Amino acid sequence: MSVTETRPAPDGEHGPTEAVPPVGSEKSPRRLAAELVGALVVLVALAVVTGYVDLLIVVASIIVIVMLHELGHFLAAKHGGMKVTEYFVGFGPRLWSFRRGETEYGIKVLPLGGYVKIPGMTNLEEVDPADEGRVYRDKPFHSRLLVAVAGSAVHFLLAFVLLWVLLTFVGVPNSGQVQIQGLHAVGDQASPAGAGGIRPGDVVVSVDGKVIGGDMSTFTSAIQSHPDQAVTIVVDRDGSRRTVTVTPANGRTEKEKGAVAPRGTAPYGLIGVSLGSPVETRSPLHAVASTGSELGTVAWASVTGIGHLFSPSAISQRFGQVTSAKAASQAAADGTRAQSIVGIGQTATDALHAGIGDFLYILIVINIFFGVFNLFPMLPLDGGHVAIAVYEKIRTGRRKVMYHADVAKLMPFTWAFMLFLAILIVPALLTDILHPMGNPFG
Repeated sequence: MSVTETRPAPDGEHGPTEAVPPVGSEKSPRRLAAELVGALVVLVALAVVTGYVDLLIVVASIIVIVMLHELGHFLAAKHGGMKVTEYFVGFGPRLWSFRRGETEYGIKVLPLGGYVKIPGMTNLEEVDPADEGRVYRDKPFHSRLLVAVAGSAVHFLLAFVLLWVLLTFVGVPNSGQVQIQGLHAVGDQASPAGAGGIRPGDVVVSVDGKVIGGDMSTFTSAIQSHPDQAVTIVVDRDGSRRTVTVTPANGRTEKEKGAVAPRGTAPYGLIGVSLGSPVETRSPLHAVASTGSELGTVAWASVTGIGHLFSPSAISQRFGQVTSAKAASQAAADGTRAQSIVGIGQTATDALHAGIGDFLYILIVINIFFGVFNLFPMLPLDGGHVAIAVYEKIRTGRRKVMYHADVAKLMPFTWAFMLFLAILIVPALLTDILHPMGNPFG
């Protein structure tokens, strides 16, 4: 299968095109597939040898998300009878490609995303006269609108599926309960909690009659206030309640690794436990209902987050974070720090280290954010094409001849928007490189 490309005549003149040598024209489909598999095997082997397997998984996941976004555009264009000439991972010179029908599929040098090429996206693009009637701008409103929103729709669909998987098969922490997740020694003695009959997995119900609920600080305070004094703890174990008696050790004399001592010199109690929230799964049907409401919450958080991203105060603070590690750390603690692709990759890698549940949640947030952000009504984002399609529909009205917006008039706004995005992205990138954010998963 040959892959060919043409270049326009020099100096921007309209004339005969210059032929470019076919890419992979002498290679069979089997050989092309073998080359791709071989390259992937080498890449995985290098990741294993260098210890970057987790990073490779994160990068591969983001690339898959991006290409599924482009697949949404691809399928919507095909459904609308449009011509699609390219579907590529990456940008720049071709590394590997093949042609199937009228579409070329492949990989390019810079793995910074991907794209699908649909001729005639605007009135500025020249198209082959033979393709008239099959290009984007010649199709009816509903077809163009479907192509424009398909990418974000894929993100929302992916987020829904990933969240359903998380709720059904992995589980999410129940923040309304405190669970004993581990036992460890206090000083030279075994865990007082274990000696008293507490086991990992127990859910704490009450301490000396005081209901705990999901408040870990209440449980910790109740234990710390009873050094060398027996306390009665009610726990839920496998659906049945048990009452145990535990005598906390004195933390002033028996140290516990990682324990934070209260101020002062007074004795305080320790029982040698690590706390957390129990992970719970839901039935498949119940998860479907929960997924919808949870996605709405995350989507609204993304909308408000994007609003903060564009606020003047946030922009000025972002420049301050580049030069101040303290400001960057404080913004991360406040949840107002914007992350570049470098920071997102690091956070996703930390999440993968923490567990599959945290990693899935990060992927869900990434999909929702991309889905919402891409609908912002400015070119070159998908929302810009949505806005143009709607405007053209309104201007066409009942006329038989379709109105085409003059995108040339929008280019100053497009370049201004891209400059504004650069002002947002570059400081975030520099901050992520100069002051990497700490692991939010502990």
